Amino acid sequence: MSANLAAYTTSTGEAFQFWVLGTVAVLGALSTVLMRKAVHSALCLAGTMIVLAVFYLANGAYFLGIVQIVVYTGAIMMLFLFVVMLVGVTAADSLKETIKGQRWLAAACGLGFGILLAAGIGNASLKDFAGLGAANSAHGGNVQGLAALIFTKYVFAFEITGALLITAAVGAMVLTHRERTERARTQRELSEQRVREGKHVPPLPAPGVYARHNAVDIAGLLPDGTPAELTVMQTLRKRGQIRDVSNEALSDLKALEQRSAERLGREEEASR
Repeated sequence: MSANLAAYTTSTGEAFQFWVLGTVAVLGALSTVLMRKAVHSALCLAGTMIVLAVFYLANGAYFLGIVQIVVYTGAIMMLFLFVVMLVGVTAADSLKETIKGQRWLAAACGLGFGILLAAGIGNASLKDFAGLGAANSAHGGNVQGLAALIFTKYVFAFEITGALLITAAVGAMVLTHRERTERARTQRELSEQRVREGKHVPPLPAPGVYARHNAVDIAGLLPDGTPAELTVMQTLRKRGQIRDVSNEALSDLKALEQRSAERLGREEEASR
C-alpha cells in the first residue's frame, strides 16, 4: 500500500525540480520560435532538449535520458547548427513566405499537437501502465528489452535512420563545398577588370569614415551625414549586422552648424 502511495505522490524536491526545469524548457521552446536568428533558435532548442533529458533521468528512464542527449542534442542539433553556420541562413530569409498560408498551417498544426499532447498526458495520468513490468522482466530489465527490440524487431528502421543521418551529413558537406574550377585572378587582373568596367576604379572606401568609429559593421558617412553602402561588406549587410550611427552624426552636424551660425552672428554684430 505504501509503495502505491509513493508512486502517485510527489515530494517537495520533485515538485521544485519540475517547476524550475519546466519553466526553463517552456522558455527555451518559446525562444526557439521567437528568435530572429536561426543559430540562436537552434541553441534554445538544444537547451530544451537537455532539460527534457534531465526529466527522463529524474524519472528513472536512464536509457531515454542518455539517448536524448547523445542522439538529439549531440548529433542532430549539432548537425543542424553546422548546416546553418556553413550554408548561411540570414534573418531576411525567414521573412519571405515561399508557400502561401504556411504560417496559418503551422499554427493549426501546433494547436493540434498541443491538444494531442494534453490528451496523452491526461490519459497517462488517469490510467495505469499495463504490462510494463512483464515486458521489462522478460529480458532482464528495461535497457535490455529496448536493446532486444532495436536490434531484432526494429533493426531495419534503426539502420535506415542511421543512413538518413549520414546522408544529411554528406549533403551538408556537399552544400558547403565550393570546388574552384578556374584559376584565381591576381590583384593586377582584378584592377584591370575594374578599369575596363568603369565601376569603382579605386579601392572601396573603408568602413566608419566620418562616423567616429572604424569598426567593420559601421557604415561610413557621406558629407551630408547619410551612410555609404559601399563601406560595409555585403555579407554583413545581408545578415543585418550593421550598426547605424548616421542619426547621431546628423544631430552632431546640426549642433555644429547651429554653434557656427551663432558664432558668425556674434562676430557680425561685433564688427558693426
